[in-house]
Amino acid sequence: MLKKIKFALLPLLSGLGIAFVIVLATPSLRDALLPILSADGFTGSHMSYAKAVRRAAPAVVTVYSERISTQPRYMQRQNTVSELGSGVLMSPDGYILTNYHVINNADLVEVILADGRRFSEVQLVGFDTVTDLALLKVAGENLPAIPVDNDFKPQVGDVVLAIGNPLNLGQTITQGIISATGKQRVTDSSHSSLLQMDAAINVGNSGGALVNSHGDLVGITSAQFKTRANLDIQGIFFAVPYSLAKDVMDKLIRYGRVVRGYMGMDVTAVDQQGREVTNNHMAIAGMRINKMDPLGPAWRAGIKEGDIVVSMGGHSVSNIQQTLERIANTEPGTELEVELYRDGEPHTLTVTVAELETRL
Repeated sequence: MLKKIKFALLPLLSGLGIAFVIVLATPSLRDALLPILSADGFTGSHMSYAKAVRRAAPAVVTVYSERISTQPRYMQRQNTVSELGSGVLMSPDGYILTNYHVINNADLVEVILADGRRFSEVQLVGFDTVTDLALLKVAGENLPAIPVDNDFKPQVGDVVLAIGNPLNLGQTITQGIISATGKQRVTDSSHSSLLQMDAAINVGNSGGALVNSHGDLVGITSAQFKTRANLDIQGIFFAVPYSLAKDVMDKLIRYGRVVRGYMGMDVTAVDQQGREVTNNHMAIAGMRINKMDPLGPAWRAGIKEGDIVVSMGGHSVSNIQQTLERIANTEPGTELEVELYRDGEPHTLTVTVAELETRL
């Protein structure tokens, strides 16, 4: 019996030894296991996100804005209307992303860092009403920047932390999971794709950071959509994903505004039988045209309601969000070849992309 145990233990111990050597020699495996063994994962008795908070929290700021109101009040000619929000330092040179509604129509803006530094001279670089984002800039030394991972793709079920200053209580951390990605029906535009999660967001959190369990930026939070329907909703909150926020920021830095391509059509994903696809895991064969902008680019090209588009600009329509992003990133004036089916018959049309006009 003892010989059998020794015979079984020998290959087991050899295998563990080989695995240990492989982990030590492979940086990617070592880095993947370290969070589990460190303060960012299981410590043996509990789970903690303290390391993630320490990485991200210094880059989350408070944004105060004041607007001088000329509406007369009793015994007063003027009064000020204050707004409270949060922001995220995106780079050491002082670029800060926040929500547009936080600084909309503000006459004065002040930024306060987590370490107590105050900046009353704040430059508005630009804003984008479609995504409700604004880019500010402050001048300072040794400014912290939020950690980012450009390869990280948020998924349903990911643990996330929301960092901001709700109700002016001071920097606060709430925790939840991502409930859905690519949410569009929440906004008035198909060009704004949101993350849905259940980390609590309140007034003052707007413009704050949504980070993953490592402290990397996942999105910019917004409390605006919570109050839009004027309902006391629990566990449903939204954030602009980092990839979209970064694209907006880069365009604001480069051009001072966000230029988007526009075709003037509302679409729905359909399967091979032309049925609407409501599950993100179902295969998409194309997108059906539901509504069109009269006299818009698609209408002028001859596209009609009910057409099913299967290819655009040489790219198959297998992911609606990617297709809409591709249109948005197409320079106005560019001609795109569109392949579609109408009453079962294939057609090829050419659409000249226009520029999306945004309203304040």
